[in-house]
Amino acid sequence: MSKDTSQYSSTPPPLDESYWESLLHEGEFSRSVDLEEIEPVSAPTQNIAVASIEITDIGDWQEAQRIMDDDEVLSLIVSGYNRGGLLVDWESLRGFVPASQLVSLQQSETPSRHNSLEDYIGKALTLRVIELDPQKNRLILSERAAQVGVGARAELLKTITAGSILNGRVTNLCDFGAFVDLGGVEGLIHISELSWGRVAHPADLLKRQQFLDVLVLDVDPSAARVALSIKRLTPDPWVTVAERYTVGEVIEGRVTNVVDFGAFACVEEGLEGLIHFSELAEGHFLHPRNVVKEGEIIKARILSIDGNARRLGLTLRLI
Repeated sequence: MSKDTSQYSSTPPPLDESYWESLLHEGEFSRSVDLEEIEPVSAPTQNIAVASIEITDIGDWQEAQRIMDDDEVLSLIVSGYNRGGLLVDWESLRGFVPASQLVSLQQSETPSRHNSLEDYIGKALTLRVIELDPQKNRLILSERAAQVGVGARAELLKTITAGSILNGRVTNLCDFGAFVDLGGVEGLIHISELSWGRVAHPADLLKRQQFLDVLVLDVDPSAARVALSIKRLTPDPWVTVAERYTVGEVIEGRVTNVVDFGAFACVEEGLEGLIHFSELAEGHFLHPRNVVKEGEIIKARILSIDGNARRLGLTLRLI
């Protein structure tokens, strides 16, 4: 059930296709599957060949569309895999099951996950079609989506609107974000929407099976895509930075990143300031790492504040 969003910022603008394309490019959703990416399957241990299907029947695409529209489930045998998920064949079509759409797969990039994907070969999976595009040779299926009743996902997608706040369960953590089950439909929190601050990996903030509130950014019912955010449930710290800090004030921060031209320090969640190379110390030193180290707690004086440009200038020389 959605919650009242009046206390939060206005509804964000819809996300254009480039947002989704950037996610498809990450590999958790299939583009048309490149056969060169398929891992070889050793003949002694597997009897199922990974065959190339060059020609597809337009009638099969039409039937796949009907199956998707009617929310039917399919039982298909896994014929191969690549680093992003599993390959299945149906009639003349080759389908792709993203790793994020598998119910029991270990979801970390480790050798054991690689072995787990290989173990699926020859097994039957109960699947639903969640995305279909004949022109792009894209047939995407989901084991997770097949866990709910007929019509449940379509009904849920009708009720989800941009600006709604929903509660969901984290099902998968990937380099580019976190997938959240909203009750039969999975939404994605892109890594840029997890926090106003710097996030190295979603696993630094979230855990699988964790329940949490999320803000809906955009919904594409036809593709069953839901874009989510956590960070927009809290105010952007840069909006009020000039009201809460003053130039000349001495603040405490934690060094988060050291680069050739200086160091960044986190003053509060989502608010990082830059200590330029010239403001790190008096005299000569070879690199900023000779002065500060990542994780170190430092005291710095504020040199400049620009909330619109999201910039906070700091110095260690004037402490």
